[in-house]
Amino acid sequence: MELIILLLIIAGVAAFVVGVYNRLVAARNAFKNAFAQIDVQLTRRYDLIPNLVETAKGYLKHERETLEAVIKARNMAVDGLKGAAADPGNPAAMAKLASAEGALSGMLGRLFALSEAYPDLKANQNMMQLTEELTSTENKVAFARQAYNDAVMSYNNMREMFPGNIVASMFSFLAAQLLDIGAPEARQAPKVSFT
Repeated sequence: MELIILLLIIAGVAAFVVGVYNRLVAARNAFKNAFAQIDVQLTRRYDLIPNLVETAKGYLKHERETLEAVIKARNMAVDGLKGAAADPGNPAAMAKLASAEGALSGMLGRLFALSEAYPDLKANQNMMQLTEELTSTENKVAFARQAYNDAVMSYNNMREMFPGNIVASMFSFLAAQLLDIGAPEARQAPKVSFT
């Protein structure tokens, strides 16, 4: 009888550990999936930028440095995204992506501010369409980043609170990193007026 009770207790503890483990795995997969949505939107953003630069190039012949800086910032952001997509929970990869995104947003803001001085560029149909698509994509990135950060917070809470913290430490569930773009101007879509 004592052996049966002991086996039931062991089975109950094992079932409990398996349940907590499975919830941790599901939460980890949720934040990785949420990051995949960021990846989709950022990739779309990065694909729009060369077209934007190409459209502006004809009008901004004397602003070659700015155009090259935008492309360089875009390429750094693409590299940052690749690193973060490989391991969305990695704090260093997320910090690199956030930094690259901040730099890219700053350069895009500079490009848009510069385009204000060129009325023909502001009136160009391609430029207006690309700017609208970019702004729409920026909004989608913001929503995807919010969903990702919510999923990371849920996962981190699960792995830090009792009894999840015990199971998380037993099976090496590491903390995930939020995607936080530090510069306030990088938190907003570039504002452009073509009026």
